Amino acid sequence: MPPPSHWVLTLACPDRPGIVHAVTGAIASSQGNITELQQFSSTDTGRFFMRVQVQSGFERASFEESVRPLAAYLNATWHLDEVGRPRRTLILASKAAHCLNDLLFRQRSGQIPIEITGVLANHPDLGELAGFYGVPFAHRVVVGQTKAAFEQEVMDAVARDDVELVVLARYMQILSPELCAALAGRAINIHHSFLPGFKGANPYRQAHARGVKLIGATAHFVTADLDEGPIIEQNVTRVDHTRSVPELQSIGQDQESRTLAEAVRLWAEHRVFLDDHRTVVLH
Repeated sequence: MPPPSHWVLTLACPDRPGIVHAVTGAIASSQGNITELQQFSSTDTGRFFMRVQVQSGFERASFEESVRPLAAYLNATWHLDEVGRPRRTLILASKAAHCLNDLLFRQRSGQIPIEITGVLANHPDLGELAGFYGVPFAHRVVVGQTKAAFEQEVMDAVARDDVELVVLARYMQILSPELCAALAGRAINIHHSFLPGFKGANPYRQAHARGVKLIGATAHFVTADLDEGPIIEQNVTRVDHTRSVPELQSIGQDQESRTLAEAVRLWAEHRVFLDDHRTVVLH
């Protein structure tokens, strides 16, 4: 007899009474054992979100057969996956190494369930780093007249390598609205979050000059509205006047790395749902 399989079922549907009873009942009737369950009802959109892990001795096809009529009854969108399956991930990068290095290390050490299929960059600087981890690396000059070709190469890689997630690990280019639409809900970006905000060159020097007391980072879905996509994860650290510009930058890079890695982990574990213009994250 094959060992029990461990599945994660995610479900989103219009909110109504009896959803939890219906889902858990269907799982119980198929001899599934619930090992983890989270749910949320959005009063803003009238949507219900659920993530449930199920241990079962049945094959995937038979479990899907149990879920399919239930999902139709609830008018639900749903997804079934094996718990812990590495999600195939493409990384876009530029010159900054901290976020890419952190993701590569966490993947190798098993801290986040992703499989990095490759790194595409608009500069050659990080090729040696990717090579150290045995990850394919390619770089292209991305300027006005070559941007469309680079973005087509991204989409070709997504299709060719069955990529499920694209991560912008400090990729310092704005994606076109067309690419944003093609990757909607499966592309994550990271940016620093100063209070107040500083744009343009040398943001850490600007922050130092203004005596910033908080340095943070925000990971969010990529949309055509620059740095305004639905937020997945945020972190912040208090600083004071004793910090130099290099120290502020080091603190900021650490926040960016940790925040991006956590957002990727949450997405890879099927814990992130889109609820209109925001996210629901079921920890």
